[in-house]
Amino acid sequence: MKSVDAHLAEILATVRPLAPLELELEQALGATLAEEVSSPVPLPPFDNSAMDGYAVRASDVSEIPVTLPVIDDVAAGSVELRAVGPGHAVRIMTGAPVPAGADAVVPVEWTNGGTVSVTIDRPVQKGNAIRRAGEDVQAGDVVLKPGTVIGAAQLGIIAGVGRRRVWARPRPRVVVISTGAELVEPGGQLARGQIWDSNSFTLTAAVREAGAEGFRAGSVGDDPAVLLDRLDTHLVRADAIITSGGVSMGAYEPVKEALSPLGTVRFEKVAMQPGMPQGFGVLGEDEVPIFALPGNPVSSYVSFMLFVRPALDKMRGLPGGLPKAVTAYVTGALRSPAGRRSYLRGVLASDGTVSPVHGQGSHQLAALASANALIVVPEDVTEVPGGAEVEVILL
Repeated sequence: MKSVDAHLAEILATVRPLAPLELELEQALGATLAEEVSSPVPLPPFDNSAMDGYAVRASDVSEIPVTLPVIDDVAAGSVELRAVGPGHAVRIMTGAPVPAGADAVVPVEWTNGGTVSVTIDRPVQKGNAIRRAGEDVQAGDVVLKPGTVIGAAQLGIIAGVGRRRVWARPRPRVVVISTGAELVEPGGQLARGQIWDSNSFTLTAAVREAGAEGFRAGSVGDDPAVLLDRLDTHLVRADAIITSGGVSMGAYEPVKEALSPLGTVRFEKVAMQPGMPQGFGVLGEDEVPIFALPGNPVSSYVSFMLFVRPALDKMRGLPGGLPKAVTAYVTGALRSPAGRRSYLRGVLASDGTVSPVHGQGSHQLAALASANALIVVPEDVTEVPGGAEVEVILL
């Protein structure tokens, strides 16, 4: 059997990072930056008030209480030039430009809130409640580097430096298809021998959690021709395709029957549990990667975490590799088949212990749903005693 590491290495050697596109800000969330972003101006671009209050000269409020005439109001967004002379105050709002001559802002809470005159009962230091120009960013400063995933805060600074578009690698578009004549859409009635399709929902959600765009294409039966037609329909919009089911050694395996003759997809046994049967290759002129995962729900999800998610990371322009593991101490004894790397479902606690969940079968989706980690047992280990240190992958 092929090792987990060798299978992943083949996948990562095949998939390629997506080409950068110039994206509008509304399209950039989750994309990976492909250029440096710098600020053309200092941020803030001018001295402004951090609070609602009164712009004053600090020397005028050194002895308190003091009452000063209020000579003007300054709102956020004001473009008029204003000044504060000795012995005067200007009412100012948060974000408004600080008038010339003022060197402090007195918060309104320290005053009587007057509009004609204001009584101040606390002294202030120079610079109080003033945001200085360039305090956050100087003109020309690089605020984001290539390889940064654009989240909400990153999107905010891109807009904050005045950019409307940015060069970035888009989120991969991934089509998910389940196979099996026994599958019924959730909400439908089950006949004898049928089950509701959970894999397409699980995997599409996993794609989205991995920072890609997931498109659920539903399920197909056991006819290889129907599967090929469905794949052909979706190739035009897919950067990658995931199928689940139809890859084992028995009869009625539509994915193997449909794709094996093409010569671009290989089906192999990988030395892991769950998830031994795996298929991977490319389709079409654009060589779109296809991941043919096993049909048992736990097997398909574990396979996604080990093989598909790292591939999606590489397509996004990020480092690809096995999920990072932490160490923990297992609360009970574990058993694993010789020659296979096991990924047992467990619950990692805040005290650094991990407890195997009840129900380790590859079909036991409820047990997976209660887990937050995978306990890794190496290929050459068949028994792990309680209390032993183990590697754990967080889900």
